Amino acid sequence: MPAAHPLPQTLGELRSSTLFSESRLKTRNIKDEMRANLMVRLQAKDTLFPGIVGFDDTVVPQIVNAVLSRQNFILLGLRGQAKSRILRALTALLDAHMPYVAGCEIRDNPYLPLCRRCRDLIKERGDATPIAYLGPGERYVEKLATPDVTVADLIGDLDPIKAARGGEDLSSELTMHYGLLPRANRGIFAVNELPDLAGKIQVALFNIMQEGDVQIKGYPVRLALDVALVFSANPEDYTARGKIVTPLKDRIGSEIRTHYPETIEEGMEITAQEAWSERGTADIKIPSYVRAVVEQVAFSAREDKKVDKRSGVSQRLPISTMELVVSNAERRALLHGESLVVPRVSDIYAALPGITGKLELEYEGEMRGADTVVRDIIRSAVGKIYDRYFPETNTQAIEQWFNLGGTVKLDDDQSTTAALADLKKIQGLFDKLAPLEVKNSDDPAKLVAAAEFLLEGLVAHRKLSRSEEHGFSAQEKSQRKKERPDLEIEYDDWQKARRTGKGGLN
Repeated sequence: MPAAHPLPQTLGELRSSTLFSESRLKTRNIKDEMRANLMVRLQAKDTLFPGIVGFDDTVVPQIVNAVLSRQNFILLGLRGQAKSRILRALTALLDAHMPYVAGCEIRDNPYLPLCRRCRDLIKERGDATPIAYLGPGERYVEKLATPDVTVADLIGDLDPIKAARGGEDLSSELTMHYGLLPRANRGIFAVNELPDLAGKIQVALFNIMQEGDVQIKGYPVRLALDVALVFSANPEDYTARGKIVTPLKDRIGSEIRTHYPETIEEGMEITAQEAWSERGTADIKIPSYVRAVVEQVAFSAREDKKVDKRSGVSQRLPISTMELVVSNAERRALLHGESLVVPRVSDIYAALPGITGKLELEYEGEMRGADTVVRDIIRSAVGKIYDRYFPETNTQAIEQWFNLGGTVKLDDDQSTTAALADLKKIQGLFDKLAPLEVKNSDDPAKLVAAAEFLLEGLVAHRKLSRSEEHGFSAQEKSQRKKERPDLEIEYDDWQKARRTGKGGLN
């Protein structure tokens, strides 16, 4: 709405205003409004749902079709798939200002008042009836469905206190208490986790879905509400905690399935957008490979047989994990008075509390223990990202150094300078870091993080061992023989060379 024009403050001013046409307000309902504004945004090629990543070719076109069709719809998806955020983003399709009769509980249209109070007020005051306005955000009403929700909460009920205070007869419309749905009149009403509503409460939505009106308990009055209804649900909840009753499901126009990010890059974009990584108190540089490993943890967990697929692995997992990873690196920097904070792969292991609480394990996983399962998932994730950066890198010299007795332990008790000095003892290690785009002249924190990632990758591929007590070391011969029998001949040659002093090691 142009800022140069003051908004009409009375019904008379509204009637004479060019900003709000009477015919338009009488004939254009909420779904027409959303459709018209959506068409404008599509023609202008505007981003429809800012901050929603990965749905441009899947979910968004289906939502667009539902809105263009003026349908109510439901989003079905596992936890952490941005269902609530999408529903709240629908307010971008509403007008900047919506006039209503000031003081009305159900935001009555000044030209088509529904409630008795507004009809009496307009009859009494005419063009002097005060007008107020609602913005897009105020026209969105959301209810989290829980088993204790009642019809009175949703639709309304008799209010004896209102009757007593106003001296009204209990049969008067003025004694009605409006529920959430009438209070969402001329706006969007969202119900999250729809299956959690008891069946008899879902039945109360039948009329508004089909006939477009509701009837409040005991009153012979039908309120022809103007509401766009949208819902969300976890598809597994149909059997786990309840279900959507068939007649209600039949009345929902579109059933739209959401999903988790389809690529690591999409997941990284979401996590970078949502995680609190820029603290404002330190210079924080998160290496791209650390971001990728954090995201791969979620992808690997979704594929792991020990994790319950029906529950899903929320996108909140990499978000909270990234925040803990940064915090552990920040703590290390504070302990040693370092100005640059560079998270390492080991910080992901320190973020276990942010991962274990977000996984529902199958029986096998429960038997192994959450910490063990998550450590295996992190190791698997490191291995997959390592292969992206080092697909054909020859690390034989590094492995030889460890097999000849070398060990390195990196922990938060060391300063970055001390850790770098220990890592530089490993022959050939820093020569292999080119794919990570670090150079010997780079900051020590970046060099240590890159070197540790390479070593963690070798651990993931069972070429080295890693323990909390001893740090990085060569694998025991028996363990390596079991996991990598192809390395045994080389190992025996190394041992022979150590005993006789003959034969060079490259």
